[in-house]
Amino acid sequence: MTYVVVARYRTKDGAQDTVLPLLDTVAAASRREPGNLAYRVHQGTEDPQAVVLYEEYASEDDFTAHCATPHFQEIVLGKVVPLLESRDVLRCAPRPGVGA
Repeated sequence: MTYVVVARYRTKDGAQDTVLPLLDTVAAASRREPGNLAYRVHQGTEDPQAVVLYEEYASEDDFTAHCATPHFQEIVLGKVVPLLESRDVLRCAPRPGVGA
């Protein structure tokens, strides 16, 4: 059973060309973290300002550790977030007994 995070970002007008390479850097570093099972960056096909991150971790503690990493703190919080119009993070835990 894994812990999944889906982050939905909307970049400021024209900022996607700056945000996406930054997120690619974060994704590469995040995939090397202990407990990270997947980290994918998606861009809207009809709305290029829409960005979705799909992250999968072995546990909630692994996600918490991810949020404390220098690449998260410096790149996501320090550089990406200021270039966003909106940011929504959905944290998902498996339902007990379903899909087990």
